[in-house]
Amino acid sequence: MEISLIALISYLLGSIPFGFLLTRIFLKKDIRTIGSGNIGATNALRTGNKVIGYSTLILDILKAVIPILVVKVYFSEFIFISSLSVFLGHVFPIWLKFNGGKGVATYVGILFCINYILGLFFIISWAVVFLISKYSSLSSLLASLLIPVYHYFFIDNEHYYFFIIMFILIFYTHKENIKRLKNNTESKTNIY
Repeated sequence: MEISLIALISYLLGSIPFGFLLTRIFLKKDIRTIGSGNIGATNALRTGNKVIGYSTLILDILKAVIPILVVKVYFSEFIFISSLSVFLGHVFPIWLKFNGGKGVATYVGILFCINYILGLFFIISWAVVFLISKYSSLSSLLASLLIPVYHYFFIDNEHYYFFIIMFILIFYTHKENIKRLKNNTESKTNIY
């Protein structure tokens, strides 16, 4: 019962579509009709409103941090279940007919909760690739790929499989980006 409740609450918190809500409330627009149609922070930046974009980023991170930290303190054995549930909530939110974001900001929140070094490593990896390429999607994919490798060799070779699963999920959510990267039609992102 405990594990089911943790998974359900984590999923429901993860499924709050902040990008959709912020653009609807403050811009009177549906983010799903803008840019890539995605509800995440990168597409929220495409609205032209940086405050909406960065607010979406922060809130998508926090919706992972809050439930996972509670689980880490009180039910630490279920931290990976909570983390996966939050992520799946973001990617497949019940409120938007299971059509959500790509999960990168939420994954950053998950990483900081599990081990802040992983969160920092992801951000540094993402930033380096982004400075070179200007592609948010490529940066997210490569940083996500490096996390299980880094975790295995430098932190713990016991739970690296969780991070492999997370990379596979992020790879899946970026399948359209990957096609555009291959065809050289992917949009570069202006984060400033």
